[in-house]
Parts: sequence; C-alpha cells; structure tokens
Amino acid sequence: MRIKTKLNLGVGLLFLLIIILSLLSAFYIYSIKKDTQNILKANYETLEYSRNMLLALDNVDINRSQSIIIFESNLNKQLGNITEKGEDKATFKLKDNFNFLKDNQPNDSIKSQIHNNIFEIMKLNMNAIKQKSDVAKKTSETANFWVILIGTLCFLIAFNLLVNLPNNIANPIKDLTSSIQEIANKNYSERVHFLDHNEYGDLARSFNTMAEKLEEYSKSSLHKLTFEKKRLETLINNMHDPIIGIDNQDVILFVNNEALKIIGLKQEDVIGKSALKLALENDLIRTLLNNKSSLQKTIPIKIFADGKESYFEKEIVNITINPTGEDKTIDIGNVIILRNITIFKELDFAKTNFIATVSHELKTPISSIKLSLQLLEKSEIGKINKEQKQLIESIKEDSQRLLKITGELLDISQLETGNIHLSIEKSNPYQIVNYAIDAVKVQAEQKQIELIIEDENDLPNIKADTEKTGWVLINFLTNAITYSSNQSKIIVKLKQENNQVVFQVIDNGKGIDKRYQSKVFDKYFQIPGSNKSGTGLGLAISKEFIEAQNGVIGMESELGLGSTFYFKLLSV
Repeated sequence: MRIKTKLNLGVGLLFLLIIILSLLSAFYIYSIKKDTQNILKANYETLEYSRNMLLALDNVDINRSQSIIIFESNLNKQLGNITEKGEDKATFKLKDNFNFLKDNQPNDSIKSQIHNNIFEIMKLNMNAIKQKSDVAKKTSETANFWVILIGTLCFLIAFNLLVNLPNNIANPIKDLTSSIQEIANKNYSERVHFLDHNEYGDLARSFNTMAEKLEEYSKSSLHKLTFEKKRLETLINNMHDPIIGIDNQDVILFVNNEALKIIGLKQEDVIGKSALKLALENDLIRTLLNNKSSLQKTIPIKIFADGKESYFEKEIVNITINPTGEDKTIDIGNVIILRNITIFKELDFAKTNFIATVSHELKTPISSIKLSLQLLEKSEIGKINKEQKQLIESIKEDSQRLLKITGELLDISQLETGNIHLSIEKSNPYQIVNYAIDAVKVQAEQKQIELIIEDENDLPNIKADTEKTGWVLINFLTNAITYSSNQSKIIVKLKQENNQVVFQVIDNGKGIDKRYQSKVFDKYFQIPGSNKSGTGLGLAISKEFIEAQNGVIGMESELGLGSTFYFKLLSV
C-alpha cells in the first residue's frame, strides 16, 4: 500500500471518528439539557404555584380578599401549565372547590378538599420529576458509553499512528541517507534493498538505477574526458589574447600560443613547471606573477615581441569551486589574461602629443596678450576711462586663466610622455610649507580665512623636488580656500610617520560625497555641482608629481564636515 494511502486512511479515519464524537457529544448534551428544561418548566413551576396557593389558603381567614386574589392568580397559571396525565382532572376539581370557597364563607370541610386537590397535583408533578430525572440519568449514561467507546477508538488509532508512522517514514530515509553517503564516498556498488510497493520502493529503484549508472561511468574509459580536454586546449590556443593558467600550487597548467610568443619559451618548457622557478629566469613571467590579486589596479605592461612594441593590460581571474556536497569554497588557481591595448595606447599618445602641441602654441599668443595689456595700462600710451579699465581687467583675468590651463595641459602631457624632469634633492619641509602659505596668503585674506600651521619640531629633511612639492601644496591650499566659507580656518599640519613626513591640509568646507572620493585624483574630473571653473587637472597632476617622487597621496572627507588632503614623502 502506498504511504500516501496509509496516511490518508489512518488520519482520515481518526478525523471521521473525532467528528462523530463531537456530533454525538453535542446531541446528548442537547438531550440532557432538554430533559432538564422540561422538569423546570413543566413540573417545578407547578410546584411553585401549588406552594403559593397553599400559603394563600392558610391566610384566607385573616385577609380573605388578598388571599383570594393570590390564590386565583396562581390557579390561572396552573391551568395554563397542565403537563402530566391526570393533572387536568385534579386541577379542574381544585377550580370548582375554589369557586365554591370564593362564593361562600370558608369552612374546614371545603378547605380540606382544596388541600387534598393541591396535594394531588403536587404528587403528580413529584412523580413526573422522578421519572424525568431517571430518563435524564439514562441519557447521560448512554452518552458516557458512546463517548468512551469512540474516544477509545480514537486513542487506539492515534497510538498506532504514533508508534508505527514515524518508523515507517524515518527508517527508509535513514537507510537511504546511509546509502547516499556511501555513493558520495565513491562506493558505487552500494544498493538500497527496501523494495516495497510504495513511494520508498520507487525511490529505492531510482536510486539503484543511478548507482548502477555511476558505477558504469566510473569504470568507463577516459576517451570522452580526453576529447573534452583537447577541445578546451584548442579553444584557448585560438584566442587572440595571451592566456596562462596556474593552479593553487603555482604550477602552470596551460598556456596558449599567443602567450608563448611574448614570453619566448616553448610549450614543453612551461607546461607542468613551477611558475616561481620560471620567474627566476624569465622577467616577463616574474612581472605577471607580481601582485596576483584580482582586485588591485594594474598598470599596462609594455612588451617587445615579434619585432614590435605592444602594450597589454593584465587581468587575473581567481578560479574557485564548491566541491559536490560541500558549502565551503576552495581556490584551485588563477588564469592570467593579457588584453592587447596597443591601439588604444597609440591613440592616447596621439592625444597627449596633440594637447602638448596645442598648449605650447597657445602660450605664445597668450603671453603676447598679457604684454599688450601691460602696455595699455601705462599712461604713456594714453588715458583710459573706467569702462576701458574694467575691460582690461577682465581680459587680464581671462588671459591668466588661459595661461594656467595651458600650463596644466603641458604638465599633464609631459607626465604622460615621461618627459617631466624632477630635481630630487634634500628639501626642508618647513620651507615648502612657508613657501606655499606665502603664495596663497592674499587669496586667503580676501575671504578672511585664517591659515594655521601645526608642525612637529625637528622634522628631518625629505627627498623631493622642492618646486613640484610646493606646487602640490599650493594646489591643496587653493582648493581648500575656494571651498571654505568666509572667516573660517585652514590648518596645515606637518608630522612624521615612521620614515615619512606627512603634509596635511585640513579645511572645514562642505566636504566631498563618498560617491566621488575615489575619482577626485582622476584627470578632467570635477565634482558635480561645484562652482569651480578649470580643467580638473590640478589634483591629477599633484598625484603624478607625488608618485613620481615615490610618495603617497590621498584624501579623507565627510560630507558637511570638511576635507583633509595629504601626501607623504620619504625622509632623508
């Protein structure tokens, strides 16, 4: 029998018996209630009326009119509540005797007859109460019998389900789990032996079929696996990007033809060999193995191969797997992919050369404009009115801005082409700070901003280009003044950390949103919503200057709380 059928029969029968028990209990409770109500209405009320008539009859000699009224009222109620056999005859006889008493003077004889009539009515109702009580008792006994009988059946069925059902369900699952564990341990000869005609029997047969197929598969030849391996090798070799696969023990698993071309080795010299050992003899492999983290930003690699210079961008893909039946992820190796970006690099060089050429050509006419403005301002040339003076000032500011932009473009083009020349020497950090403060003092005074220097004593000299480092600090201060409110404070802090000297510019401006903090040192980037005009190259040039001196540059900011820009340079 199917397990589902067993459950339906057992639980269904139990459910049916519970319903029958509930209906039977409700029926007998209603029957007992009805019997009780009959006693109260039919008999108890008659006894109450009889008692009131006896009391009124006893007081008829004392207060005749009041007693007659009470007696007549209860007699009328009794006439409307005649329920027992013979009660009507006694009631009507009582009525006749009462009418006689009402019309005549009371005497002992008639009062005695009325007493007898009332006692007869009471006797009839007392006997009826006893009979109805016996009926209610019998009904309750019958109800107890059936409730106990059906309750016992429900208990037996529930007890049987409690004892047998868990084992019928759990034992096959336990056996099946044990067999599955054996299969997971590659014991493919394991079989499940419960073959009943139920769901577990179907599951056991399916499991045994799977185990047979797994056993057959495990004993089969490896030609299919070899075919798939060849297919993957062909696919990798036909890719145009150099690809190298390394396992978690740094052993080279595969390398395609494009990769063999640029590293200058043969396949048999690479496959199955330790990448760390090959790195000792091959500079390119050593470069590829450096910083194997896939999260680190990589610098394009310049490689000279096949008689030409090419540029590649390294991408490292970490390969992880979840072993079957396990939740833990394990690392099984890395794949190094070199994407050829030579064409993009050539376009970038062309762009840089174009910017450098245009910027250089613009500097001459801009300088000529500045010279002409200086001549116009001299009284020897002629007098100028107020409006002309304002126009000259406006032209002077625009020419100064153009000169600054062309200077930044020239600097960035020189940095990109590697033509920037740094004069690295021993530099005094205090002198660099004072130089930068003097350069921006006028700009700070216009906004009534206080420049505060907080420096440690006896700081060592640093290895730096004094002019370029001062330019970076001036750029930091200029930005801080631009974005700070009037009558605020800007702190320039100097301190030593290990073998480095740290320059910090701290302002209380509006701060920078976290969404843009990672981009502030990118070329041409300007924070959305800022009112600053310019090329967006200042911080990018600052980054190049500091990193060219083996320094570190960065920033920290909280929106609404200000910003801290800093750079660190090695001490001497």
